[in-house]
Amino acid sequence: MASVAAQTLVTPEEYLVFERKAEFKSEFFNGEIIEMPGASNAHNLISGNVFYELYRQLMGQEFRVYISDMRVGTDPVTSYLYPDVTVCAEPRFQDDVFDTLINPLVLVEVLSPSTEARDRGEKFAYYRQLESVQEYILISQDRVRVEHYLRQGEKWVFEELREFTDVLRVVSIACELPLQHIYRLVEFA
Repeated sequence: MASVAAQTLVTPEEYLVFERKAEFKSEFFNGEIIEMPGASNAHNLISGNVFYELYRQLMGQEFRVYISDMRVGTDPVTSYLYPDVTVCAEPRFQDDVFDTLINPLVLVEVLSPSTEARDRGEKFAYYRQLESVQEYILISQDRVRVEHYLRQGEKWVFEELREFTDVLRVVSIACELPLQHIYRLVEFA
């Protein structure tokens, strides 16, 4: 009979102490530390393209655009996550270390085989806890497909874009992302 190893859970405080000293990033879900896998060429290109387009369009405004190293903390269920791209208006941080953002406005995740289920499910559930989050964007890295969730009151409106000629409208920050820019230089198998 196979034995099951006991899972050791850590507190949010223990995670932050660990993470702030760690050489590699990890996320925190319900007491469990999840190591983050490395990103593919397509994943890096898409993240960079989205960051560049948002940064360029928001330059001169009070918005901040962060690439994947800005941690986002959720509450009331504490989790710590690393979106691929984050946009906020006036950043508020969890503490005086200024490395955990608690008021993101727009969150972007580039889907990979190892993270897709979590990005669609558990992460989106945690992100929805944050009243500041107005839009959640999921981008496929293996085909042209962008899923856009827009908060309207208590509901989330879903839109899917599948054509290279489509344009994603990021309403809360008045930006437009042509899919041909999102997928610039990405080669599909």
